[in-house]
Amino acid sequence: MPEHQVLAEHMHLFAPRRCIRKEENPLSHTGIFLASAEDMETARIAVIGAGPAGIAVGVEAARAGISGTILFEKAGHPCDTVVSLYRVGKRVDSIYRKVAVVPRGTLSFKSETRESFLAWMDKTIGDYRLDVRYGHEVLSIKQEAGGFLLSCGNDDTVAASVVVIAIGIFGRPARPSYGIPRDVQGRIYFSIPDKLPENKEILVVGGGDSAAEAACHLSRMNRVTLSYRRSEFFRINEPNLCTLNQCCSFENLKTRLGVDIIAIAPDGERIRVSYHGGEEVSYDAIFYFLGGSTPRSFLEKAGVFYAGDRPIVDRYGETEIPGLFLAGDLVAEKGTIMAAFNSAAATVEKIRTSLPSGVS
Repeated sequence: MPEHQVLAEHMHLFAPRRCIRKEENPLSHTGIFLASAEDMETARIAVIGAGPAGIAVGVEAARAGISGTILFEKAGHPCDTVVSLYRVGKRVDSIYRKVAVVPRGTLSFKSETRESFLAWMDKTIGDYRLDVRYGHEVLSIKQEAGGFLLSCGNDDTVAASVVVIAIGIFGRPARPSYGIPRDVQGRIYFSIPDKLPENKEILVVGGGDSAAEAACHLSRMNRVTLSYRRSEFFRINEPNLCTLNQCCSFENLKTRLGVDIIAIAPDGERIRVSYHGGEEVSYDAIFYFLGGSTPRSFLEKAGVFYAGDRPIVDRYGETEIPGLFLAGDLVAEKGTIMAAFNSAAATVEKIRTSLPSGVS
């Protein structure tokens, strides 16, 4: 197993969750009070998302001795992006563009397989006794009397002193700027399906690691073209670039660089792709790996302000609304799991220093 820096000796700091009465609100010194009925469940920290960033928030809170942390996850398992978008055996990297991210919190790992990473995350949740509510999608966050009310899809309402939004971006894959006609949608993919196509002409669109890995994987049983609008790949990690070059030495995989796609359209049972410059080529299926898109509408409804395309936060991830934090992909400068871990550590550092002395 990789060397995970999970410090179990601090487990005694974690107290089981209990409901917090309004007069016990740990942020009362700031004027923030929970607005909750007697029977409403309350949390000291409500974390939206149980991916790497959300789990790290729970771990850092436990190590800081802060009880009453609840993680809300809409999927039935943790790390849904890794489960859904990473094929079996795919490597989970700890580096970003050949640059290692120095760990600043409790959690740290070296690059490993999808399966071992997920097993470690499961173990971490168990070791720290994190309270994760699966199948709980948070639909809205409202400020209420200085605190927050979270409304979930199963009609649950939870009051919280602090909210950390750690939902990531890859749960909402970015779509191309041109439209996708209804007639071809059954042949358009944004992740690798369980049942792979065979003996097809496939177009993979994207210039990152996921696109390169998908192209190589699909080329085992198909003829694949990897299309990227730039003239060279610059976002692919070196191991993936080496693998891509090896795959391109065979006839089943070729690259198409420096040409934009301007439209797609039905072509019988195939998809006609129109490239900038006038060339048209038809494929049996298209796989898009364009990254993720920030759930801006959800954040803005919660009161988060933007400067251009970036949410406005301080270096701890706190928004302009006191007690409302963003963590992980939403704020991390470097798009890795290690960066998500570090952002969670920074967030909990500010939460911990905001608590009155003796509160846990």
